[in-house]
Amino acid sequence: MDGRYSDESGTSTGPIDTAIDPAPLSPYIPSMKFPDPLIRGKLIKRYKRFLTDVELEDGSKVVAHCANSGSMLSVNEPGAEVWLSPARNPERKLRYTWESIRIGRTLVGINTSHPNALAADAVAKGRIPELAGYASLRREVKYGKNSRIDLLLERNGPDDGEKCYVEIKSVTMKRDLGRDAPVEFPDAVTTRGAKHLVELTDMVKQGHRAVMLYLTQRADSPAFAIAGDIDPDYEKGLAKAMNAGVEVLCYASRVTRHGITLGPSVPLAFSKKMA
Repeated sequence: MDGRYSDESGTSTGPIDTAIDPAPLSPYIPSMKFPDPLIRGKLIKRYKRFLTDVELEDGSKVVAHCANSGSMLSVNEPGAEVWLSPARNPERKLRYTWESIRIGRTLVGINTSHPNALAADAVAKGRIPELAGYASLRREVKYGKNSRIDLLLERNGPDDGEKCYVEIKSVTMKRDLGRDAPVEFPDAVTTRGAKHLVELTDMVKQGHRAVMLYLTQRADSPAFAIAGDIDPDYEKGLAKAMNAGVEVLCYASRVTRHGITLGPSVPLAFSKKMA
């Protein structure tokens, strides 16, 4: 989708500067609509991290961009139904982007470029109560050691009042498809994710609020867990960050071939005592 997104009315949505008062929550709230109809296909294979071979319904085979640098464990099944978005730029080398895959009865979003935009839109519209009440919302603000925070919320306006640093992670993995089984993060060792936890902790030590926000790109999310068997260091790092005062939130989303909608909060299947 080349980074573009729109709201349900089809209006193009740009950078968000301010938040509004919270609105009443419903189970799923319209937030992001794909600007062009998605194209159905069948997954052949994903390779070299960012490339995917897909067979379209007419039997033709195309190479699509895979906007996901993780292992994609549990959402990378050859033969599964997948949906692609067409590139709007005719000069782009890869004409399609892989957006979602059907696992069982659930469409799972695999494009990790969407959660930040979805979360920013939700916060700006007051759809995440824990992050409501801030007059300013800025994205990709420099902080820490050569890093950029996904969302910087400021109580009274830019550089005025309490600051809240929000780091966002996309969650796709669900190794057990049982109804009560949790979604999990990470799906691979993430030294970058561990670094973000340290930087959030540093913000707390400086007197600011810091929040780790996990956004699942699937509706079958009864609980959220940390995959300590995959990355024990990340599990320990999160426990340490929580004990230092970093807050943890998780929200679900529903993915369809039309767009992505924010869902309800997801219970955490762990505590500060993970480590």
